[in-house]
Amino acid sequence: MGNFVLGKYLPYDSIIHKMDPRAKILAMLLVLISIFIPAGYLGYAILAVVIVTTVLTAKLSLKFVWKSMKPMLFMLCFLLVVNIFAVKTGDVLIAFGNFEIYSDAVFNTIYIAVRLMLMIMVTTCLTATTKPLDLTLGIEDLLKPFKKVGVPAHEIAMMISIALRFIPTLIEETERIMKAQASRGVDLQEGKLKEKIMAILSLIVPLFVSAFQRAEDLANAMEARGYAPGQRRTRYKQLRFHFRDYMLLVCSAGLVAAVAVLALVL
Repeated sequence: MGNFVLGKYLPYDSIIHKMDPRAKILAMLLVLISIFIPAGYLGYAILAVVIVTTVLTAKLSLKFVWKSMKPMLFMLCFLLVVNIFAVKTGDVLIAFGNFEIYSDAVFNTIYIAVRLMLMIMVTTCLTATTKPLDLTLGIEDLLKPFKKVGVPAHEIAMMISIALRFIPTLIEETERIMKAQASRGVDLQEGKLKEKIMAILSLIVPLFVSAFQRAEDLANAMEARGYAPGQRRTRYKQLRFHFRDYMLLVCSAGLVAAVAVLALVL
């Protein structure tokens, strides 16, 4: 669990860190749109080069980004097994008697894996280069037009920001509880099914208690500071677009257009 890095902010000095959070959020959405455009492996290769270049420009290590992908490895293995039994099209790659593995099963899994990896790289780059407070302000500003139809922009932005902020905290709390339970003789790896269920309960119950306690402490702290949802609020920090932010949006829109054209050609 220590490899879970989504939501962690790294205070490096890079041009990506200095960009407006609204520009980074919009750029992320545009890149996610381009990832879902079926442009084939050539399109994904172009996207991978662009995303990796952005990650390196933000001074993030590829090892750090790889840590954010590790939690999805089990899901990809499960997806591969499902595709092997469900997909029966394409060429036969491997045959064991009457059991055959087809090429489409493997290629479909690789296709989905590439998409997920690119998506995680983009979101990790956003959260690692944007402070939680800036992320909240950016989301709130982007949701402001929806206030006219009754959408609580500030409250939604605050919830998203708090959720991202407390993901690493809950992971650390889970590790602490697991070590504490292991020191008391609780075995989370071995044992019968009933024993494993009891071991998991011994982990989940204190984790929920700790999470609710943190939520109550946070609510009390916000109330003590005069936070009132729905009330008009002023800001000390005002977000402003600069030339680099406009260039980021233009490049992101150009990337979507290029991938769309490539999909039409192919």
